[in-house]
Amino acid sequence: MNNLRENYIRLKNPHTIAIVEAHGEFTYTQLHHAATTAAANLLSGKPDLNEARVVFMAPPGFEYAAIQRGIWSAGGIALPLCLTHPLPELEYVFQDVQPQIAIAAPAYDEILSALAAKYHCRLLHTAEVLASAEAQLPEISASRRALILYTSGTTSKPKGVVLTHGNLLAQIQTLLQAWEWQPQDHILHVLPLHHTHGIVNALGCALASGATCEFLDKFEAKKVWQCFSAGRINLFMAVPTIYARLIAEWENAPPETRRQWSQACAHLRLMVSGSAALPVPVFEKWRQISGQALLERYGMTEIGMALSHPVHGERKPGTVGMPLPGVSVRLVHESGETIDAENIPGEIQIAGANVFQGYWNRIEATRAAFCDGWFRTGDIAVREEGYYRILGRSSMDIIKTGGYKVSALEIEGILLEHESMKECAVVGVPDEEWGECVCVAAVLRPGAALTHDALRAWGKQRMAVYKIPSRLQLVESLPRNAMGKVVKPEVKKIFEGI
Repeated sequence: MNNLRENYIRLKNPHTIAIVEAHGEFTYTQLHHAATTAAANLLSGKPDLNEARVVFMAPPGFEYAAIQRGIWSAGGIALPLCLTHPLPELEYVFQDVQPQIAIAAPAYDEILSALAAKYHCRLLHTAEVLASAEAQLPEISASRRALILYTSGTTSKPKGVVLTHGNLLAQIQTLLQAWEWQPQDHILHVLPLHHTHGIVNALGCALASGATCEFLDKFEAKKVWQCFSAGRINLFMAVPTIYARLIAEWENAPPETRRQWSQACAHLRLMVSGSAALPVPVFEKWRQISGQALLERYGMTEIGMALSHPVHGERKPGTVGMPLPGVSVRLVHESGETIDAENIPGEIQIAGANVFQGYWNRIEATRAAFCDGWFRTGDIAVREEGYYRILGRSSMDIIKTGGYKVSALEIEGILLEHESMKECAVVGVPDEEWGECVCVAAVLRPGAALTHDALRAWGKQRMAVYKIPSRLQLVESLPRNAMGKVVKPEVKKIFEGI
């Protein structure tokens, strides 16, 4: 990888617009210059950051893209933080990864300043990082670590997924080929930029192909429809929850507006859904109002994308397609036997250059995640005429809600800190809008009282909003087996019909 920047920023036509955002339009030349400048300021006279961990908080747009690529160009490991996480969740990342540098946009200066001071890391502001500077940049090999993204696994705390430049570029190249990215593409970006979906699938592929990436500051259904209607967008990616909200906005619009919005979707060449299972009713309703059959795909932070519907060909609702180019996929029975026949369930296991190197400072968790060199996803699927259908997870403690994958065990640990909480069990319950909604069955302490509104208000100070239970059911006791373990399938039944 002699010229890292050219792998992430395609400079075939330097005057092409790379990014559109609230502050204007920026060309590929401007983005390349800003990333190079950021790298020089991060180096600050050093020849190489040598995989220093660099956390940063910047709003979606030009500065985010320039800073992330500047970190890579300087030889650092980028760690984008969630812009909406409360202090305890951000502090957990600082404790775990021990960053050497923190970069803050003005809106996040206060929170990052406090954390940088507490954990003794160098604090820079975005204006400093992007101020004019020059430096000789290091050469970066594909084996170097490039990115750490935190994700909830089967344990009670999030783990840092470590991806090399080789992993990232393999993930990007796979999608450039499979989804036929072209320089004339123009994607509307409404996804979080601390997740693979937003970082790799949308922004990474756009910039690596020379396309244009247009950002909205935040998702608003009406604004998205207005962007479609403007006619410049031809590519869109979202989670099922977003499509459900777009459908609701369309249904509430006047008949003439509905007609205009439906016609506007004809301009788009590809619409993708991912990060959670797409309910068949959402797939069918979206096709009815837009004429677009959503392309569903399957992936994880640890592997990028592994399966996808075809760009040209049948997109079967309820399935996630077939293996992507360069990605090896197998189904494995609980006995350990590889499954070759169709319609027999097994765990999805993945191998290829796209697969991550390991979890940050978690040797045992990394070892447990692999079997003979294959990554164990924990997802159970069957193969039907070549298409994979996800049946569920091999663990009851992973909940996929609104495109996020969260740990029930982590949420339970936080909820038990509430003064009224004696015991609790968190489960995911199927939901048409969210995929799964987070629900908690709780046993309160004697004499205590707790309402759902009070629990939500308390939770907002301690965890990300998508982790806060959307349903609370007070019970006298939790269902347990003979060993005293909570029986999660029985807990789920508590919420049936509610």
